[in-house]
Amino acid sequence: MITLHVLAQSRALRIVWLLELIGAPYQIKTYARHPETLLAPDELKAVHPLGKSPVIDDDGFVLNESGAITDYLIQTYGGHFMPERGSQDYWHYQRWLHYAEGSLMPLLLLGLVFRKIENAPMPFFIKPVARKISGNVKNGFIEPQAALHLAYVENELNGKDWLVNNRLSGADIMMSYPLQAAADRFGLADYPNIRAYLQRIENDPAYQTAVQKAGGPLLRLDK
Repeated sequence: MITLHVLAQSRALRIVWLLELIGAPYQIKTYARHPETLLAPDELKAVHPLGKSPVIDDDGFVLNESGAITDYLIQTYGGHFMPERGSQDYWHYQRWLHYAEGSLMPLLLLGLVFRKIENAPMPFFIKPVARKISGNVKNGFIEPQAALHLAYVENELNGKDWLVNNRLSGADIMMSYPLQAAADRFGLADYPNIRAYLQRIENDPAYQTAVQKAGGPLLRLDK
């Protein structure tokens, strides 16, 4: 039995989706966020020292990091959700697993940091300076980079339903959250392929079951 440790309203939803797809027996243990900081409670540190989510415990084997969890579950329980090992499609699949958290999510988290700076309590005479710095970073780096990355994904989806070999795979599992977060933050008016892609994800019966079990796809970047 796999136990999935889930921080409420976090990116762990995609791991629930994967578990539904591969049909492995699992249970969910959900942790509420701290009411003031919205961060994970100390109880999660008893599972993993970082106190982050998601974490799986597969009969005593504890693993964190969404990309590693996705790869482990597919290779252990559901190999048909990845291409043949060693093929070019396999390495494109691995590229998306790493890209989701290594390239796209840091950009979204950086945007979150600067939004927090703008809204943080501070002396009135500091606020204009902080907002100007934040605005310069957003306008000069975050938003142009977001447009670059979204255009890249948009082009990769051209003429395809799914990212790798036009078959649902772990690449789509991993990319679901950052693209939903990007839609929530930046909008997708200029990216019809991504809009249609996210709609396919949300229409998937296994995804809908995951939403019911995990408490809903409320997007938060501050896990």
